[in-house]
Amino acid sequence: MKLITFTTGTDARLGAVQDDRVIDLAVASDGRLPSDMLSFLQRGEGAMQLGRELAHDAADGSNPTNAVATVPLSEVRLMAPVPNPSKVVAIGLNYMDHCREQNIEPPEAPILFAKFPSSVVGPGDAIRWDPALTSRVDYEVELAVVIGRTARRVPAADALDYVAGYTVCNDVSARDLQFGDKQWVRGKSLDTFCPLGPWLLTRDEIPDPQDLRLRCTVNGDCLQDSTTAEMIWGVRQLIETISQACSLFPGDVIATGTPHGVGVFRSPQVFLRDGDVVTVEVERIGQLTNHCVEEHA
Repeated sequence: MKLITFTTGTDARLGAVQDDRVIDLAVASDGRLPSDMLSFLQRGEGAMQLGRELAHDAADGSNPTNAVATVPLSEVRLMAPVPNPSKVVAIGLNYMDHCREQNIEPPEAPILFAKFPSSVVGPGDAIRWDPALTSRVDYEVELAVVIGRTARRVPAADALDYVAGYTVCNDVSARDLQFGDKQWVRGKSLDTFCPLGPWLLTRDEIPDPQDLRLRCTVNGDCLQDSTTAEMIWGVRQLIETISQACSLFPGDVIATGTPHGVGVFRSPQVFLRDGDVVTVEVERIGQLTNHCVEEHA
């Protein structure tokens, strides 16, 4: 099931996508489901199952009530699937090919850092920065994991049971700030530096998150092309590691790292510029496209 946060010009709503239609799940359920993604995920598997049933009924036309709750996908604006996670936990240097392009040894343990939730934007939104603050803005395609229930000290063997689903992340990075600060949070957390989308694909649709192709294009040129099989620590291991340190809550996002091909390690280097169009894509999930805007303070 493809779960979305969408708007038709007023409030943000929770929806499910079936072909070229969007089902407003709060309307279709007569209020049994909430109208926002975070509250929906907090209600657990019962809410997820009801959402599946409503989406199925809308697809086969068996419930005429759902006709009132559907709108064409072309008439809505997609937002980040989870616009307001309590935290975004990101992982550095988690792809072997990304380590190889830097000619470095892989880390001995996962490198965790934060992207502030205020950096989250959705499909079609602008990636914005002040050129007086940074002039070395980079792209990073990543598989993002969305947590479905509270996880604390979860063993890797059980970790996928705590996943609601997956989405696509662009871990936009101001390299001059990242390397100049000697830590990564500021350079990774500027407003708009965490595009997510286009939707949350529920975990039942992806049996193996370690067998997905990832790509990134800038203005149509493919700059990253790899697979999640290159991950050093897979999704199971990352959830185990993170949950040993801090609780993961429904709606929390894990950005699992990027493969080779980022701009800072290319020769010549490639950085994003005003007017660029960036598309990041993960197999089975879909594409997330954003445009770049330099704006002076």
